[in-house]
Amino acid sequence: MRPTSLRPCSVRGNAGDPLSARLHAEPRHGYRAPFQRDRDRIIHSRAFRRLAGKTQVFTHRSSDHFRSRLTHTIEVTQIARTVAAALDLNEDLSETLALAHDIGHPPFGHAGEQALDAQLRPHGLRFDHNLHALRVVEFFEQRYAAFRGLNLTLGVREGIIKHSRDYVPQDHPELREYLLESRPPLEAQLIDLSDEIAYLTADMDDGMEAGILDIEDLRANVALFARFYEEAAKKYRVEPKLLASEGLRRMLNALVDDLVNTTYARVQQYGCASVGDVRAANERLAQLSPEMEQLRAQAKQYLFRRLYHAEDLNRGHALAEEAISGLFRHWMQNPESLPQSQQAHAAQEGLPRAIVDYIAGMTDAYCVEQWRLVGGDRRG
Repeated sequence: MRPTSLRPCSVRGNAGDPLSARLHAEPRHGYRAPFQRDRDRIIHSRAFRRLAGKTQVFTHRSSDHFRSRLTHTIEVTQIARTVAAALDLNEDLSETLALAHDIGHPPFGHAGEQALDAQLRPHGLRFDHNLHALRVVEFFEQRYAAFRGLNLTLGVREGIIKHSRDYVPQDHPELREYLLESRPPLEAQLIDLSDEIAYLTADMDDGMEAGILDIEDLRANVALFARFYEEAAKKYRVEPKLLASEGLRRMLNALVDDLVNTTYARVQQYGCASVGDVRAANERLAQLSPEMEQLRAQAKQYLFRRLYHAEDLNRGHALAEEAISGLFRHWMQNPESLPQSQQAHAAQEGLPRAIVDYIAGMTDAYCVEQWRLVGGDRRG
């Protein structure tokens, strides 16, 4: 059953809404709302296109069936828009934030992020993919003659950095315009859980496709999967692979239903009647129920044990660390070999940050190619 509308708590995005404001004033479009324009700008950006060449989980695999960072993003977007529609929130804002949620990720997925962060730490710096995504849309994308960056609305820029975590104002004074002292709107809050739901089920699917995860082992260790697999087995007489697909589909639907219903109930419990009320809450209101959260955590822990640290993936992680750390050391020692644009960037941001910014924008294949060009990895 669909819950009653949460429209009073949705972001308006109209001319009077400060969240629709841009850094550089632009005439309003004749038939596209501000967040629709932001969505289109994200889709047409180079950073978004490069997601097709960035790892989600599997690196250097021969199958075309595995998710890339781009196809994962599309799956997250479908879930986020569905949840926003069910709650009568601003679908355009949630869709845009889902499309943008991973554009700050470097090559090789989380292994690449960890490698970049490790290189920056000795220089007193850190790599945070949310903050890097903000720099991508504000600085690195150059598509317009009138301004640098994509000139996105405040609502989208705030959601890019706050959709998955809260930042302490005193630790990040440079982010003061993004209302760090308050919660993000519901449209942004639901992105992180949409991401969790998408990769939880997708990584099980890809893990089975790769032969790393076993259906019977999943049934024995992931209660949510077992429940829906067994439901499907009672109804259909088909091969286990199809039963697993049916189980994952039902598992995803159950997680989404729970997110919709629990978020609605929590907003009502807090008595929220506006975006301001949502922002003032002492915790995020978009959540799973305690029971479903426990099942989600069990499934995620299983993936860490059985998939994310599997031997096949560890080889890819080792290549990521080797290529990224090798390139960083090479350019620190030979900054003149960087492209001219990156040398100019280094003069403004410092060499370590400029090198990391350059590597973070690469696809997996381009990163490995650059490593080989500077005399690194020689494997075929």
